Amino acid sequence: MSSAVRISRLPYSRRFAAVQRVTGILLMLFSTTMLPPLLISSTKAEGVSQAFLESMWLTLTTGALVWWPVRRIDAELKIRDGFLVVVLFWVVLSTFGAIPLFGADVGWDSFTDAMFESTSGLTTTGATVATGLDTMPASILFYRVQLHWLGGMGVIVLAVALLPMLGIGGMQLFRAETPGPMKDSKLTPRIASTARALWFVYLTLTLLCALTYWLLGMSFFDAICHAMSTISTGGFSTHDASIGHFNSVPIELAVMFFMLVGGVNFALHFIAFRGRSPLAYLRDVEFRTYLIAIGVITVLVTIPLLYFGTYEGFGTALRKALFHVISYGTTSGFATADPSAWPVYTPMLLMLAGFTVGCAGSTSGGIKAMRLVVFMKQVLRELYRLLHPSATIPIKLGGKSLPDDVVYAIGAFFSVYVGLTVILTFVMIGTGLDPVTAFSAVAACINNEGPGLGEVSATMASVSDVGKWVLIATMLMGRLEIFTFLIIFTPAFWRR
Repeated sequence: MSSAVRISRLPYSRRFAAVQRVTGILLMLFSTTMLPPLLISSTKAEGVSQAFLESMWLTLTTGALVWWPVRRIDAELKIRDGFLVVVLFWVVLSTFGAIPLFGADVGWDSFTDAMFESTSGLTTTGATVATGLDTMPASILFYRVQLHWLGGMGVIVLAVALLPMLGIGGMQLFRAETPGPMKDSKLTPRIASTARALWFVYLTLTLLCALTYWLLGMSFFDAICHAMSTISTGGFSTHDASIGHFNSVPIELAVMFFMLVGGVNFALHFIAFRGRSPLAYLRDVEFRTYLIAIGVITVLVTIPLLYFGTYEGFGTALRKALFHVISYGTTSGFATADPSAWPVYTPMLLMLAGFTVGCAGSTSGGIKAMRLVVFMKQVLRELYRLLHPSATIPIKLGGKSLPDDVVYAIGAFFSVYVGLTVILTFVMIGTGLDPVTAFSAVAACINNEGPGLGEVSATMASVSDVGKWVLIATMLMGRLEIFTFLIIFTPAFWRR
């Protein structure tokens, strides 16, 4: 009898035994990520070792208790199980990830603040409620960027590479977790090999980034932390002034390059690495759109900076504009200045860049450039149909026709994404924020972008507790690309 038949005959209370089993295993795996900061804290005698030790054992024990009752149930994950594992694990992981931040008592006064920071880290949003980073324990600083790095490619994808060793299939997890419209594509014949390939590229780029930063003058610790934060397009820094702390043009240029790298489809990185051909990038329509969008927005930002004399000299204005366009567009969130004070439309344009610039399959948030390309092609097709109602007009991407169901799904995604942004903005206005601040806070979180405008340009500490919980849910929805999160709230999902 196949595993599919076995699972279908399980009682309703045991239908999700596979979900429970996987969640327990993943939670136990996550507990091991507290070892590096624990080691750093113990070595430096920072006084926060107990918080990491207790959190590690609590996470490990909880995971074991969840896994143990169903350890012998042989049940294959179904599609709905994959969605449920991903959503549950991101919520649970964010919760347990907040425990050492709250227990350390060095920057987060309430569990709400610690939960916000943990969720922001794992979703690679980079919004923070903490200050005083320059004097914060090194173990805490490392733990924050480690959350970024794990969340960047997705803890679930990492687990997919390990789950076959535990006798658990992973295709459903990969489909639910992978960002962007690339969920049915595989780089290698087996899904576990695909996950390992993606993580190999991710790790290689992180090490290369860290080495570059170190050679350009960062301390070894800062280089490692900022590399993890850059490649994950997260944005957490070890300094309150972010990249501006280093006051170094070469470091700024390096950060720009690696933010660009983090915003590119990692499947494209793998193809270029495997073929040893950079031409693979230029042949990709989304990559070309990505660079063109950054170039156009940079010009639109540079012009008012020069006209209003915000910076002296064309070179400085261009560098500042390009840095922040890349940072906001790739949803990295690093800064060398405060763009919320820039003239006319530039702050809002930077916020809007986070919606569409990043590539599918990257660590960036937002709607993604590929969806924007398809959406615009659909708009042009509908306009053409007004003139030629009987015409058959396929939408092509990279020389291949896209099925209409993919095109319509992308249209639906656009509608839901924009609609949720509007609704959540009104909710945040209801918590006491002015309209611009409310919109920028929602945009920063749903795009996993990080900084907002106005009073949330540097920190979200001024947001009420209710507002923070709304933004926590918003970050999770953005990281899981809306539908993965919303589907578990539909009645059809829970029917047998």
